[in-house]
Amino acid sequence: MTDAIQRDDIDELLPASHISLAEPPAEKEACIEHLLDLLVDAGRVEDRQTALDALLTREEQTTTGVGMGIGIPHAKTDAVSKPSLAFTRSEDGVDFGSMDGEPATLIFQILVPEEGGEDHLSILSSLSRSLMHDDVRERLHEADDEAAVQNTLREALA
Repeated sequence: MTDAIQRDDIDELLPASHISLAEPPAEKEACIEHLLDLLVDAGRVEDRQTALDALLTREEQTTTGVGMGIGIPHAKTDAVSKPSLAFTRSEDGVDFGSMDGEPATLIFQILVPEEGGEDHLSILSSLSRSLMHDDVRERLHEADDEAAVQNTLREALA
């Protein structure tokens, strides 16, 4: 992967099977497990418990609520063999402890292999930059299907 996520990376990082438009659990840990299960079901996670432990350990270190209604739980773990991204959204929001006190209504989960430090930072920074734009967040909230989510991110990363 390069320094930033490219448009073409979206299909590999975030296929439709990694997107849930159903209301996720309202509690943070259950929401993290909800996203993790999308990646498990898609065959991206070899060891669910190891991946979950890595995500929860990361949550204990510092908040993954980045503000503006965005939560990005993330971890590096040998439980995955390639960088993976999952997405869900919530009407009511999930408390990810963001600095602005707002619950996360757009929630992305990033898992990368333990040795994938550069990929991890690249995905996190590219995603964070694209989500700073009001129109991108609005389009993700209004997306009717998984393809609309992918297209929004593809365009935001262009």
